[in-house]
Amino acid sequence: MATRKIEEKTRPWFVRSFAIAIFVLGIAIGAFHLPNYTNKALGAITPFFQIPSGFFPFRFGLDIQGGTHLVYRADLSSVPAGDGGAAMDSLRDVIERRVNLFGVAEPVVQIERAGDERRLIVELAGISDVSEAIRMIGETPFLEFKRERTQEDADAIISRALGDETKEVNAETLCGAINLEALLGFMFQFGVDPCFERTGLTGKHLKGAQVDFGSSSGISLNPSIALELTDEGAKLFAEITKENVGKRLAVYLDGAPISAPVVQEEITGGKAQITGNFTPEGAKALVGRFNAGALPVPISLISQQTIGPSLGKESLDRSLAAGLYGFFAVALFMILWYRLPGVLAVCALLFYISLVLLVFRLIPVTLTVAGIAGFILSIGMAVDANVLIFERLKEELKRGAPFRDAAQEGFRRAWSSIRDSNITSLIICAILYWFGSSIIQGFALTLAIGILASMLSAIWITKAFLFSLAGTPVERIHVLFSSGFSREPRT
Repeated sequence: MATRKIEEKTRPWFVRSFAIAIFVLGIAIGAFHLPNYTNKALGAITPFFQIPSGFFPFRFGLDIQGGTHLVYRADLSSVPAGDGGAAMDSLRDVIERRVNLFGVAEPVVQIERAGDERRLIVELAGISDVSEAIRMIGETPFLEFKRERTQEDADAIISRALGDETKEVNAETLCGAINLEALLGFMFQFGVDPCFERTGLTGKHLKGAQVDFGSSSGISLNPSIALELTDEGAKLFAEITKENVGKRLAVYLDGAPISAPVVQEEITGGKAQITGNFTPEGAKALVGRFNAGALPVPISLISQQTIGPSLGKESLDRSLAAGLYGFFAVALFMILWYRLPGVLAVCALLFYISLVLLVFRLIPVTLTVAGIAGFILSIGMAVDANVLIFERLKEELKRGAPFRDAAQEGFRRAWSSIRDSNITSLIICAILYWFGSSIIQGFALTLAIGILASMLSAIWITKAFLFSLAGTPVERIHVLFSSGFSREPRT
């Protein structure tokens, strides 16, 4: 009994201290979100402490920050029908690495299907040099190894392409010697490669590359490029070289032949080498592009849409205005209808908003217009929990229960409804995030974070504020705890 009496005496002080700590923490987080105003206030007190304005900044998406929306068409003609999905996944991963190296924050790279076409959607937010980014994406090398055709097959292809126009060009004159320039001209004119055929070994099997400077008798030779293949690529390369000993194995870069060495023996171990007339600077640049990722399939840019920063700023301003109007409307309703508990709910709501914005900055979350809409929606859902609690509180007070018991019972009876409604909303958010596009994912993510924070706000923050009034003269002013147009909550 003695222990219980001590707990009853000390608990209100603990709750009030906790409520004060939450209030102070909320003010501190709010000051962190408004560094310009905070620094002005701090400057009047001490000039030595200032909040950096760029500390954990918000990240905005393409529709707010401005940027470029690119659509690429992927050429899957050389990919087996069943491997198209894997090739597109590999292509997406490579493009993401290329864009990250360019320094674009939170790039969005997605796969899209339009009829029989496979497309790649690339969104680059907040970049200053769009043309350079497009160039880097488009110039990512497409590496491919091809085996030499038989002379009969080559003659047949050349004959079908040329007809009876000339007899001077045949497999021996075009493919017999290493005349890569003439071969490239033929391919460009007729769209077919008469000398070499695909082996299935492409840039997706590339693990890494480096510049190799060989030397002979102290004389430096032209640089070559040493390639290291993946386990799958090493196995395939060994099979190809074993089957083509004594024949040429051509190396194609972006559809153009750059070398055609003769295979002397089976090559195992996953090592390959590209030789050619490389300068040290050219070889180094090519190696950098290979290491960033060689494209598994060729791509071509078919659409480009640029969103200016002014249009994005207008979208952001409208979103913020909608959020402020929504918050003030909700706050006004809560205060007018629920009176003192409504005021406490608004304080808890301000803490909730500061907390969610802090999470957005720390993770960080890329905010789009849809994401901001999800956050604004979560504000209304946060108030829903308070409405349930206050209605339960009013019922208990009407039955004549003491304030502390009424508040405790109100939270207990409202919890099951709050829990079930929020869990169902979180399930929907998970489904939207899993199956939705980038815009839908942003909406689902911000809404889910808001729902989780709203549960914390309703159960802990509002509860702490409300229980801090227990044992004070305020709890005896019944009209402050009624709602609507009623004057007294008790019968």
